[in-house]
Amino acid sequence: MSSTNSTENHAVEEKYEDPQQQQQQQQQQQQQQQQKDALAKKPMSAYIGISIMCVLIAFGGFVFGFDTGTISGFINMSDFLERFGGTRADGTLYFSNVRTGLLIGLFNVGCAIGALFLSKVGDMYGRRVGIMTAMIIYIVGIIVQIASQHAWYQVMIGRIITGLAVGTLSVLCPLFISEVSPKHLRGTLVCCFQLMITLGIFLGYCTTYGTKTYSDSRQWRIPLGLCFAWALCLLGGMVRMPESPRYLVGNDRIEDAKISLAKTNKVSPEDPALYRELQLIQAGVERERLAGSASWKSLITGKPRILERVFVGAMLQSLQQLTGDNYFFYYSTTIFKSVGLNDSFQTSIIIGVINFASTFVGIYAIEKLGRRHCLLIGSVAMSICFLIYSLIGTQHLYIDKPGGASRKPDGDAMIFITALYVFFFASTWAGGVYSIMSELYPLKVRSKAMGIASASNWLWGFLISFFTSFITDAIHFYYGFVFMGCLVFSIFFVYFMVYETKGLTLEEIDELYSTKVVPWKSAGWVPPSEEEMATSTGYAGDAKPTEEHV
Repeated sequence: MSSTNSTENHAVEEKYEDPQQQQQQQQQQQQQQQQKDALAKKPMSAYIGISIMCVLIAFGGFVFGFDTGTISGFINMSDFLERFGGTRADGTLYFSNVRTGLLIGLFNVGCAIGALFLSKVGDMYGRRVGIMTAMIIYIVGIIVQIASQHAWYQVMIGRIITGLAVGTLSVLCPLFISEVSPKHLRGTLVCCFQLMITLGIFLGYCTTYGTKTYSDSRQWRIPLGLCFAWALCLLGGMVRMPESPRYLVGNDRIEDAKISLAKTNKVSPEDPALYRELQLIQAGVERERLAGSASWKSLITGKPRILERVFVGAMLQSLQQLTGDNYFFYYSTTIFKSVGLNDSFQTSIIIGVINFASTFVGIYAIEKLGRRHCLLIGSVAMSICFLIYSLIGTQHLYIDKPGGASRKPDGDAMIFITALYVFFFASTWAGGVYSIMSELYPLKVRSKAMGIASASNWLWGFLISFFTSFITDAIHFYYGFVFMGCLVFSIFFVYFMVYETKGLTLEEIDELYSTKVVPWKSAGWVPPSEEEMATSTGYAGDAKPTEEHV
């Protein structure tokens, strides 16, 4: 009886204390929620520091773009032709299709090798060290080129060396940006890499336009000499750049990761607002460790659905080249000459301006419309552009025979369609693919998978740049129908294979791939709660650790 009374009294006491306990619990929950949301609710002005940092990392794209913008001009410069061209039987100078293809195309081979293998420096020693190493290699390549006197193969070797560096940057720069940027700004900041590429292409066009009036080697040596300045800018920026917090957590450097997060978010390392963000990163890294080591085999057997993600990444990068963008960017001056322009350098600058300005549209559209919609819209629009461009070029441009005299109104129409194509490319596929690449893979395989994807891009870049001169000599503007066919294929590929990743953290994207959601319904997928994500070592809450992280 005594025991019964005691139990009843205890129950009454619990009931009496319930409101106070509930109030305390609510206060604790509110405090925890405030800590979790502290970083997310910062005003946009608080992200100026991280944005500047990401733009500086994205400057690696400028290095690539400047090369693309200058090489098309070099091929058409008189001094470059005299030094490195061949001589016909009648004494006229020219670049053979083979030599043109090697000078332009083997740069892409170097890029593919750099993307696959040299980017591993970023895994071993950090993203900063990887980018700095790439810039040192880049400087060596520029020295080899600028020291060339008459040996065209020396220029080619120098371009292969600079390609090694650019390929490394094409992996590490978007990867670095994605690992340090807030999720709601990640797409925009990763697109800055593409923005810098377009700025580099534009300034490359402007530089060659300004130096073509010289009659000596200053025509091409001044643009090459400027590359030293770009390399030193990126090297200097990396010296004081905080390392990727995800890389640091992956290497068990938790305190360094806290300091890095504090620097990028402009708060104290002891700020409680960093707790949840660091906890999410640790949970993601622990899930990846439980899934196994990052061997090449893990690209096939890894979970969740790593092989599918590697395939999608490689295909998107391949299709980015097969949209035909470098057909215009590498051979722009040559193409515009063929439609009757006397000064094709001027038109290249106009195309460069459109390319650069349109990238700002892409930065907005990728976050507003999402990655999938941007790619789909771009594929449809560019395929229509290539259809019109090719029909005019094959049916109306030439008066008598292909390669002969051309009709100016038709040539002007083709230039307009080219500008329209560049607008759609720059505002959709150019930045959209880089955004998806930076989000697609988990940390443990990210460098390897991005290396394969980038190598696919560079491989197709080589094939297009090397064989374009042969193909255009044989079939002229019928070549455009090939790119149109690739664009039509890309519509179906994106619709059935590419998931929408807008607004998701890198850890939430892993959760997305662990579900049964189909790509065309992925935009409506809702991720698990932050609490579940932060305490889960499995996918979709399949496993829980016994202790909290941090």
